[in-house]
Amino acid sequence: MSKNLAIIGASYLQLPSIEKAKEMGYTTHVFAWAANDVGEKAADHFYPISIIEKDTILKKCREIGICGICSIASDVAMLTVNYVADSLHLTGNSLEATYKSTNKHAMRIAFESNGDPSPKSFLVNENTDVSSLDLEYPIIVKPTDRSGSRGICKLYNDAGLKEAVSRAIEESFEKKALIEEYAEGHEYSVEYISYRGKHHFLAMTYKYTTGEPHFIETGHMEPAPIAPDILEKVKKIVEHALNTLGLENGASHTELKIDSSGNIKLIEIGGRMGGDCIGSDLVRYSTGYDFVRMVIDVACGNEPVFEKVCTPCPVKVVFLLTKEDVSEYERLLCEEPDKIIKLVNYHPENIGHITDSSNRGGCYIIKA
Repeated sequence: MSKNLAIIGASYLQLPSIEKAKEMGYTTHVFAWAANDVGEKAADHFYPISIIEKDTILKKCREIGICGICSIASDVAMLTVNYVADSLHLTGNSLEATYKSTNKHAMRIAFESNGDPSPKSFLVNENTDVSSLDLEYPIIVKPTDRSGSRGICKLYNDAGLKEAVSRAIEESFEKKALIEEYAEGHEYSVEYISYRGKHHFLAMTYKYTTGEPHFIETGHMEPAPIAPDILEKVKKIVEHALNTLGLENGASHTELKIDSSGNIKLIEIGGRMGGDCIGSDLVRYSTGYDFVRMVIDVACGNEPVFEKVCTPCPVKVVFLLTKEDVSEYERLLCEEPDKIIKLVNYHPENIGHITDSSNRGGCYIIKA
């Protein structure tokens, strides 16, 4: 049987999957736009093909003879992953499930029709008369098909609404945006691994952000400090929503909010593991489970293995946005070096110039 594994994307986010696949004995075939990323050098074979060129990648994968295809932490990559998997009869999710889990409007429609709790929303484009919409403030404006806090803005009234919608549409691939009711409460994310429609809970994460208006993520902590009864309620809601979207195989990353009364609202679900080092690092350190290996196993048609590969401990990832953040990291490195696990993707040139989650100055993972 072939041991050729295709991986979509070559940034630092994909490096754990490339390294893990090689450790597992697979030959890695990595596809991405040539940008001198770390994955280009780490791969056994690198192909300078954009991750959105689905048919070109499919043709190459036919030639190679792959046994599986995967990507971690990228919604855009999942469109190609599941297109190729579907075409080659490999393990993945259906094209319909992929669309619902990468397009926020399609997701909202699916949730509403199947009774999954999520915010009320309106789909808009550049021709929409937003003044005619029956909006209840505060609201959130966001692109329909982006992640990483791109184009997101919270508003308390209609001042600046047209500008916020224009920014969101500009960030959108399909040039559309959603105007949604603002869900109150603390924000969390939930990681699952699924295989042939059976969903396995891995971890729940507490999220820290810059707050309004743009909600850029500043850190994550696992396990989330959550009451056992609320956690069981979360699991029930998430698993129902995964079935609503038709996500049957691989990782999933659910973002949700829980208010002071314990009410839960689904913000969105991606058919991939969480970025920001959540799936690649925090799950492993906080649970002992090798999430990355599970993703590769499922992509190759194998049932995920639940065995501890390390001793679990509470962990946190902290992002570097300001000079003060860097100073705190340097203090910890000097005074409590045993607490720091690793520094990831450090870009000091970005410090003080952060606009969204894509251009933060890197992060460090610490024992919480």
